[in-house]
Amino acid sequence: MQGKICVITGATSGIGKATAVTLASLGASVIMVCRNRDKGEMIRLNIIEDTENPNVRLYVGDLSIQQDIIRLAEEISGDYPVIDVLVNNAGAIFQKFEMTPDGLEKTFATNYIAYFLLTGLLLDNLKAARSARIVNVASEAQRIGKINFDDLNFHEGYTPMKAYSQSKLANIMFTFELAEKLQGTNVTVNCYHPGIVSTGFAKELKGFVGFVFSFFRPFMRTPEKAAETGIWLAISEQITNVNGKYFSKKKEIRAQNCCFNKKDRELLWGMSDNLCGLSQIMEEKMSFFKV
Repeated sequence: MQGKICVITGATSGIGKATAVTLASLGASVIMVCRNRDKGEMIRLNIIEDTENPNVRLYVGDLSIQQDIIRLAEEISGDYPVIDVLVNNAGAIFQKFEMTPDGLEKTFATNYIAYFLLTGLLLDNLKAARSARIVNVASEAQRIGKINFDDLNFHEGYTPMKAYSQSKLANIMFTFELAEKLQGTNVTVNCYHPGIVSTGFAKELKGFVGFVFSFFRPFMRTPEKAAETGIWLAISEQITNVNGKYFSKKKEIRAQNCCFNKKDRELLWGMSDNLCGLSQIMEEKMSFFKV
């Protein structure tokens, strides 16, 4: 990984931090994306000290807010014309229904639209690499997920797990559709289930779901163990040409049937594009360069 540029979202804790530490220890230049500057800077310095790799940089932004994503993409792409690995890891689950400034339900915005928008904005940089990889963190919560095309924002019937499972199912559908669009390029995209991980994730949840997370936390996987499959997807020569697959414990597993429904994937893609304006942003970008 010497000289490779790796962007990791949610890199200050849990799976994201474990991924950042490993890739830095292998010599990669690690781009950490996080919300909290003070915490991010502390973790960045810790990683540099632990790995003896000075090439660790921090970029700060809230991935639930589209303007922050656009700004982050501009800063990162300006500093790094070539990106070898993008790990979309940042995620959250919220006890109460919240809307973002963009008018989106916060879980959907953070866990899915952020993946869609940031990936699209950095795609040219990934294509500039000799061989680039996109790794999306999904979840087996997708098994109970359903894409509510009539109400993606859960204006009715919101529960934390309904919103979370929908966002993770959307991650897989996005991965599969993007993989088709990337055929014939030097970029591959895959996703994985990290397992049930013992981190700060979901600690604020109450009720039955909160109880389940609290009760089983001592038996959950460590972030380091949970990150192994994602790191393998990012660096292993075994899967150089593998594209559009869903993994768990370094083995391909099958997602819900709807993930293989081309019509549903295209519908979700189109709605996502409308919600964040990715196509319009890219058109304006190209127009700017043409001028």
